[in-house]
Amino acid sequence: MRKKSRKRGPVQAKKISYDGIKFASGLERYTYMALKKAKLYEGYENETYQLIDTFNFPNISFEKQSNGKGEYTNRGSKKILGIKYTPDFIGKDYIIECKGRANESFPLRWKLFKLWLTKNNIGKTLYKPQNQKEVDQTIQLIKTNRRNKRG
Repeated sequence: MRKKSRKRGPVQAKKISYDGIKFASGLERYTYMALKKAKLYEGYENETYQLIDTFNFPNISFEKQSNGKGEYTNRGSKKILGIKYTPDFIGKDYIIECKGRANESFPLRWKLFKLWLTKNNIGKTLYKPQNQKEVDQTIQLIKTNRRNKRG
């Protein structure tokens, strides 16, 4: 009887180069190819959104380094970097984020991104395909959405 292999650590997608673009995963490359074929491609990681601004934290804060190493000491009274988000594909009426398996920080960042879009009144449709079948569905939904807006 074989032992079950358990996956350990964070998800590591295979980085892939295609058409001179370095994609973070095979699913992103597939999405790029599908968008191009459907004449819907408008850019890859071409816009970054500042979800939370950098700020100064004036208080005392006893903690180790964020990686859990180092001494338990005062790490307060310093600049805290903001949170940015760069979606995979952005078009005039859509934002696509390819996510096979999300890491643990993604759900929070995704919620912050939705909040930012809401507060800034950005009415683009969001798509988060997790496999090739859902990418194909996404392409069809974008096409249908555009046809309905024209008609």
